[in-house]
Order: sequence, then structure tokens, then C-alpha cells
Amino acid sequence: MSGASKVIASELPVESILRERIAPSDFLDCFSVASEMTPRRAAEIIVDFPGWARALLRLRNVLASPFGLSADGPAAADKVGVFPVEQETGTELIAGFNDRHLDFRVSVFSDGGRMSLATWVHPHNLGGRLYLATILPFHILVVRNALARVAVSDAALR
Repeated sequence: MSGASKVIASELPVESILRERIAPSDFLDCFSVASEMTPRRAAEIIVDFPGWARALLRLRNVLASPFGLSADGPAAADKVGVFPVEQETGTELIAGFNDRHLDFRVSVFSDGGRMSLATWVHPHNLGGRLYLATILPFHILVVRNALARVAVSDAALR
């Protein structure tokens, strides 16, 4: 992968709609990669998980189901993967939902030839904080892999 298409930790873009949600105790991370595609197309690639990530999600669903946590997300007219699309502009797509233990949203944001993927989480209780701490190492692997796949797909289109 070339330096321009390398996935890097980055700041949430200043223009992101996601900024409205952030409170001091919330979790937020953001990674970005060079890409010219639309946020919708990038989001579709992001949620097309490779086999190893699908296996992790199946394991998460088995372990989380006794606690009543959602595996499929709520019903919605517009979804990317299992995530309901909450807002979409020409530069950003916000998807996610509120669950018993936490609220979360992802932002897929396109700006100046870079695609950012930010994750915001607002835990409701100790269970939400423990869940977040448990999945965080896997979350970072999945997000970095997702953006690497966006970069490869973007390069293939050029």
C-alpha cells in the first residue's frame, strides 16, 4: 500500500455532524485514508466485512445475546449493513443506533481526497463501558482493515 493510501489515526473533521453528539465521557476515534469515492460507497465497502471480521461479529452476537444486545440493529428504511442511516449529506453519512448499554454512531466523511471513518460511543452504564473496553482492540483492527479496503477499491477505480 502506498504512503498516500495508508490508514492513519486522524481528527474528526471539523464539519462532521457527529460533533454535535460528543460529551466529555464519550469514546471517539477517527481514522482516514486517501479516497475520492462517495461516503455511501465507502460505507458499503466498510460493512462488507471479511470472513475473520464476520466470525468476530458472530462471536460477539453469541456472547452478547444473553444480555439483550441487538445483533441486527433496528428496522429502518435505509441501512448500510445492519446500521440504520441516520443522516446523509454529499460529504458525510452517519449510521448507527441506540442500544441498551450504549449509543453509537459512525461517520463516513469525505473531504479533500480523504475518507474518514469515525466511531462515537456513549456508554449508558458500567455494562456499556465494559463492553467498549472488551471490543476496542477488535474495533481498531476492523476499522483499519475497512479503510484499507476502501483505499484498494478506490485505487482499482482509477
